[in-house]
This record gives sequence, C-alpha cells and structure tokens, in this order.
Amino acid sequence: MNKVCVITGVGPGNGASLSRRFGSEGYTVVMLARNGDYLKQLASEIPGSIGMVCDVREPEAIKSVFERIHKDIGAVNTLVYNAGAGEWTSIMETSTQGMHSSWATNTLGLLACAQQVIPGMSDKGEGNIMVIGATASLRGGAQSTAFASAKAAQRSLAQSMARDLGSRGIHVGYLIIDGIIDLERTRTRMPDKADDYFMKPDAIADSVFALTRQDRSAWTFELDLRPFGERW
Repeated sequence: MNKVCVITGVGPGNGASLSRRFGSEGYTVVMLARNGDYLKQLASEIPGSIGMVCDVREPEAIKSVFERIHKDIGAVNTLVYNAGAGEWTSIMETSTQGMHSSWATNTLGLLACAQQVIPGMSDKGEGNIMVIGATASLRGGAQSTAFASAKAAQRSLAQSMARDLGSRGIHVGYLIIDGIIDLERTRTRMPDKADDYFMKPDAIADSVFALTRQDRSAWTFELDLRPFGERW
C-alpha cells in the first residue's frame, strides 16, 4: 500500500531532513512550501517525492493543494506540520500585521491542514499528525510577542486535537524544539560555537519518525528535543 506523508514548511534544515527520512522509509513524500525552485531541487534528490507550492497562511491554497494530493496521489497517512514564522519585536514594536501573519502560519495553517487529512485518517482508523513546535510555546520572551503567542496557541490546538482524535486512531504529537538548528546561516552567525551546540536536523527527523511508529498503547503527545548544553 502506498504510504503518503505531507510535510509543510519545507526548506533547508528540518523540512529537508524530514522529507529525506520519510522518503527513506518508502513514503511518497509531498513537500509543501512557498519556494517552488527549492522544492524542485529537493524533489530531484529524493526518489518518489513531490514538491507543491503552498502558502499555509492561505486557507484556499491549502484546500486546493490537498484536493490535488487526494486526487492524484492518495490518502494521507502522516502530516508533519513544520511551517513556522514570527515577528521578533518587543510588545510596543509588534504590529497587528505581524501578529496575524505569525498566527496564520503557526496556528491557523495547522488547523486548516489538519482538517484536510482528518476525515481520511478517521475512515481508516489510523494516522499521524506531528507538529514541530518550539520552547516559545511554553513561555514568552521580551522579543517574541507574536511568535510565542502563536506557538502557545499551536500547542493548545495540538492538545485539543490529540484528545479529540486519539479514539479514532490518530496519533497527534507535539515536538518542542529547544535549540539552534545546524544550518549554514546559523553557523555563520555563531562561528565560535562548538558542533554540539547546534541541533542536527537529521536527528530531529529521526525523533519525529520514531513517534509515528509508536504503539497505540503508549503514544507520546509531547516530546522535548534539545542539545545537552541548552539551558532549560
């Protein structure tokens, strides 16, 4: 049976590693992002993967892309909601536009994507919805007004989904990423940091995939991931 995994917010880092990880397990991976050129390049590197341009801030775009997925590829077994964005400003500098954009990306997009896959998963009595979160979902910061409030709402939404959907066989998991992702741009910005200061995207992808393989009798809802040196 063809297994389909949809991953949102695919770019260099977690999105690419998640796509490679699920692709290596025989999934048809559908990668969603705004950058069509990057998706085309990545799809050429991952056998059986497909890139589709989609802005998760746009409900109609989400509806359209999932209609295409269901028609041309098949029912979705796993949704990994990796899209995330925020405006990094103080409370007085935060704009309503920035708040709307952050909430649309982190929270409302998750709701809209989940609503597209839940009916099919419910019919089969199984499925996975994995949400990539952040420490900001647990506490706000002086410069994270928009991002932290949206991530807190995202975490609460995921909790509500888990309580609602568990009886239907749908595993909802929330992963709190607490650390700096190992990317070329973060290495350039922090040249004095040791290798083990950074979180490896491939290791994060391994943890996400492991949650999708858990037995229903012992599902994990929330998983904190951080390098050993991260203060918490």
